[in-house]
Amino acid sequence: MGLRAAPSCAAAASAAAAGAEQRHRPQLCPPPLALLLLLSLGLLHAGDCQQPAQCRIQKCTTDFVSLTSHLNSAIDGFDSEFCKALRAYAGCTQRTSKACRGNLVYHSAVLGISDLMSQRNCSKDGPTSSTNPEVTHDPCNYHSHAGAREHRGGDLSPPSYLFCGLFGDPHLRTFKDHFQTCKVEGAWPLIDNNYLSVQVTNVPVVPGSSATATNKITIIFKAHRECTDQKVYQAVTDDLPAAFVDGSTSGGDGDTKSLLIVERESGRYVEMHARYIGTTVFVRQLGRYLTLAIRIPEDLAMSYEESQDLQLCVNGCPLSERIDDGQGQVSAILGHSVPRTSLAQAWPGYTLEAANAQCHEKMPVKDIYFQSCVFDLLTTGDANFTAAAHSALEDVEALHPRKERWHIFPSSSHGTPRGGGHLSVSLGLTCLIFIVFL
Repeated sequence: MGLRAAPSCAAAASAAAAGAEQRHRPQLCPPPLALLLLLSLGLLHAGDCQQPAQCRIQKCTTDFVSLTSHLNSAIDGFDSEFCKALRAYAGCTQRTSKACRGNLVYHSAVLGISDLMSQRNCSKDGPTSSTNPEVTHDPCNYHSHAGAREHRGGDLSPPSYLFCGLFGDPHLRTFKDHFQTCKVEGAWPLIDNNYLSVQVTNVPVVPGSSATATNKITIIFKAHRECTDQKVYQAVTDDLPAAFVDGSTSGGDGDTKSLLIVERESGRYVEMHARYIGTTVFVRQLGRYLTLAIRIPEDLAMSYEESQDLQLCVNGCPLSERIDDGQGQVSAILGHSVPRTSLAQAWPGYTLEAANAQCHEKMPVKDIYFQSCVFDLLTTGDANFTAAAHSALEDVEALHPRKERWHIFPSSSHGTPRGGGHLSVSLGLTCLIFIVFL
C-alpha cells in the first residue's frame, strides 16, 4: 500500500477553521470576537506545522482566547475589557517578534489584531488585561516575575540572593559566605547551572609557590526563551572587552535590553546586568590578574543537575586544593615560629610590618580582606594585590544582599561574621606563608 501524503499546513488550518465554525455559538459573542476566535483556533493548528521552537505566538493566542472567551457584548464594559485583552495580545506578539520572524501564523495574528482594534476603536496605549500574569508581566524581567508570584500569593517572601567573589591568590567567598584560599591551578568552574556558566583559569604567581591567581574568565549566559540568545563573554589579562565574543554589547530585543554590558573603566572594569535572571556580574583587572564578583537569585543558582556539582561558588574548593585552615582563615597554622631569615629569602621587598601598613591604608577594618591583602603582598611582592583586596570588599558592599555579613573576621568559624578576633593574624600569616613555599 502506498503512503498517503500528509495534509498541508494550509489545509490543516482550513479544516480547523471549518470545525470551529460548526461549533461556534453566536449568541455568546459578537461577530468581531467570533471571527477572531475562529482565526485563533485555526492558528493553533496551523502553528503546529510551521511554528519555530521558540516562537510563542501559539501561547499568545491561547492566552487571548482565555481572556475573552467569557465576555458577552450584552454586559456593560465589554468594549473596555475586549480592548484590554487585545492590547495584551499585541504586547505578547511584540515580545516574541524576533523568534517568529518569517512565521506566517505570527503575521496573520498581527494583522488580525490590527483589524479588530480598528473595528472596536481600541487605542494602542492603555491598560491591559490582568487575568493572566504571563501576559501582563515582562517575561524578561526576573523582578517582575518575583512580583507576580507575590501578587498571586504563591510566594509571600521576596526572592533571596546569593553572592560569590574571587580575587587575589586566589581567595574565594562562596554562596554560603565561607572564605577560602585555594591553589586551583588551571581551569575550574565557579558556577554551572541551567542559566549561567562561569569558568576561571588560574596560573602560578611566583615560582616555587603554590599560590595562583586568575588570568582568564569565561562567562556563558545561556539562551532563555525570547529574552536572549546564548551570549559568551571572555576576558584574559590585558584584554578586558566591553562586548561579548560575537561583538554585541547586549541581548534581547527592544529598547530595554534583557542583558547588557556596561564599561565602567576602559580595559579595567566591566559590569554585566542580566535582567531576565536578576543577575549582576563585575569583572576587573588589577595588575596582571582578574577578579570576579556575582550576585544571583538563590533559586536560579541552585538550578543544576547532579553532574554539575563541581562549582566552587556552591561547594568551595576541594580539600586537596586548599591552603588555609579548612575553616576559611588564612591565619591558619598557629603555634609555630618561623625565622625572619626565611621570610627575607621568600619575600624580598615586603616585611610583615610594611605589608600590614600598606593594607591598613586601604582597609582600616582588619577583617579577612585585610588579612588576605597582607598574605598576598608577602607571597607575591606585588602591590596590585592591595587594590584587588580593596576592590573585592567594595564589590561585596555593592552586591552582597546582607550588610551585616559584609565583613568576615579571622576568628570566625566557617565565615560567620563576628566583631573581632583574639588570634594573632600576623603570626598566622607568617606560618602559613612559610608552608606555602615548602
